[in-house]
This record gives sequence, C-alpha cells and structure tokens, in this order.
Amino acid sequence: MLFPSSLQAITTSATSAILMDMDSKRILYAKNIHEVRSVASISKIMTAVLAVESGKLDDMVTIGEEIDKSYGSGIYIQKGEVMSLRDLVYGLMLRSGNDASYAIAEYLGHGNFVDMMNEKAAAIGMTETTFHNPNGLDEEEGNYSSAYDMALLTSYAMQYPEYQKIVSTKTHRVKTNKNSYCWINKNKLLFQYDYTTGGKTGFTKKAKRTLVSTASKDQLNLVVVTLNDGNDFLDHAALFEYGFSTYQQIPVLSEGELFIYDRLYHGQYHLTIPKDFSFPIAEGEDLMIKFELSDTPHEGNVGFAKVYLDSEEVYREEIMAEHLLTFHKKAMGWFSHGQ
Repeated sequence: MLFPSSLQAITTSATSAILMDMDSKRILYAKNIHEVRSVASISKIMTAVLAVESGKLDDMVTIGEEIDKSYGSGIYIQKGEVMSLRDLVYGLMLRSGNDASYAIAEYLGHGNFVDMMNEKAAAIGMTETTFHNPNGLDEEEGNYSSAYDMALLTSYAMQYPEYQKIVSTKTHRVKTNKNSYCWINKNKLLFQYDYTTGGKTGFTKKAKRTLVSTASKDQLNLVVVTLNDGNDFLDHAALFEYGFSTYQQIPVLSEGELFIYDRLYHGQYHLTIPKDFSFPIAEGEDLMIKFELSDTPHEGNVGFAKVYLDSEEVYREEIMAEHLLTFHKKAMGWFSHGQ
C-alpha cells in the first residue's frame, strides 16, 4: 500500500476518504481509509455487480411482496409490475431505489442474496466489509465497510462495460405494464464535473452522507470514496483535480514478448509477459523494473518482472517461458491455418 509524500497536499471534510487509481490500486490520498463505518446506499454497488455478473439483465422480473419491506428512497414500483432486471439496476443506481434492491435480491438470490454479497466481498479482498441487506438501510444491523474496501469494490465493478454504462447514465426512461418512468441520476458530479464516469450516492441518519465517484482523464482512471462528508460533491471534484494535476499514468510493462538477454534462456526460450501494467507517478518519482528468472530453464512460469517505486515493490507479474521449438510449431500451425 503506497502513500506519496504529497499525501497531505489536500484535505477533505470527510471522516474517511480515499483517492485511488483503479488500475494499479495505488492510493493517492488517504484519511482513515480502514475505519469501518455504516456505508448506507453505496452498498448498492455490490447489488449491481451481482446483477451484472448474473448474465440475466434481459430477464423480465415480476415484482412481488418483497418490496413491502422497502422504505426511504425508491422508484415506487408496484406488486405485479413487470420490468427487466437491467431496468431495475438502473433504478437501483440512478435513484437509489430500495424497492429495486429487494426485487433484485429476491429474483437473483431467493433468500440467499446477502450471502452472495458477502462471498463476493471476500473474493474481491474486502476484508473490512459485512453486508446484512442489499441496500444499506440501517435495520438488521445495516452494512459496514471502509473507504478502502469500497474503492476496491468500485474498481472491480468498473471493469464491466454494462456497469459503466449504467452508472454513467444521466437520465433513463422505462415503460412497464403499469407505469412510465423517467429517472435522473442523483450523482450530481455527472452534471457538474466533466470527467466523471459514474458513482453512487448514499445517506442514512447513522451513516450520514456517503459517496463513491469515478473519473477518467489522460489514461488515469480514479475513484474517490468519502464517508460522513457533508461537502462530498465538492470534495470529490477537488480530489480528482488533485489526482489529475499531480500524477501521470506511465506504461510500465507491455503484454507480449519480453526482450531481455539472459544466457540461460537466450536462443532457447520465448519469454512473454501476460498483460499490460501502468502506474501513476508524480514529478520526482522514479520506477525501476527488475527481472528475476529461474536458474533452471523450463516452460511455464519461470520468474517475475518486479516493479519498484523507490525501494518498495509495487507490482509483480509472471514471466512465462515457452521453448522455441514449441513456439515455432505453434507459429507454423497459425501460418498454415491462415492459408
């Protein structure tokens, strides 16, 4: 976990706050990021993730008695109304519909949705999070997390184009068998800050104002989370401006063939890196790459490309080896197939 020397160059009014690069997970600003608090409706990010991952967004859902327990913010759907799961997620994320959350949970979880939420949190690495419901309402103990965990969750969610599309939508219209709706996104940053790409608002008397937002500029994809922040929209915009003005996204490793000389591998093995890696750095910071290879050449994982900021390791990626004879046989097969 990296904290730059310029960490205190900006302040917020939040009890907890984080600015994170979603690609590398580098922390660019931190304030009580591991304090566990009630998080209110930003919990719905997890509900949306499970809906997107279900592969059932085009399913038509008939609303049932599950919405009877809903209160607070809603999209005001009725029992017997038929709506696609996708439209329910729009209502969940744009209008923070608690009724939508219960409908989604019932359709996908059949009573086990909260278990699904906690299992997914564990899989993502959210060690400071406990969900008790699909919406963040404070009954049933409410939902608890940290700014850090919610930044991890959002970084995970934003890898899905369908999720990105939903949370970046300003206005969404729906017509059902009972009603017509026009939903305007509650995330004011979509209307006020040009680089905003999504987010989720939240509020309960216990949690106070909570907010997650994302923004992208010049290859930097950032997320801000604030918990208990009465000045949240302005704080988020200020943190994004700080991030974009202070850091530059630098390509570090490139997917594909690795061109390094090593006497044990040279002329015998084809070395590759499986994926790209970029990292945000500020003026005056330097990155170093160190390649470590096994002393016993073989096919498969033969070592790591390690990236250091100053003397601290910030990333490592596998180096894969394939014997040139194997590689050439594959290449000839590709060539023959292309003919």
